Amino acid sequence: MRIHPQILEKNGNKEFVVLPYEEFIQMQETITDYEDLMELQRTKSELKDDPELPLSEVRSSLNI
Repeated sequence: MRIHPQILEKNGNKEFVVLPYEEFIQMQETITDYEDLMELQRTKSELKDDPELPLSEVRSSLNI
């Protein structure tokens, strides 16, 4: 992803960054995807020692 920021200064110090709206949306989506991936990895790590059941057994136990 390429971004095209504009830096705004206040009293000679960099104060704000302005991005085109589409680039901002892409950044938000990328960050959300990254957070989702991190949550998935955390959950998989927490559940790694839990027993697994084949789908057929789950269906059978639920009578579906």
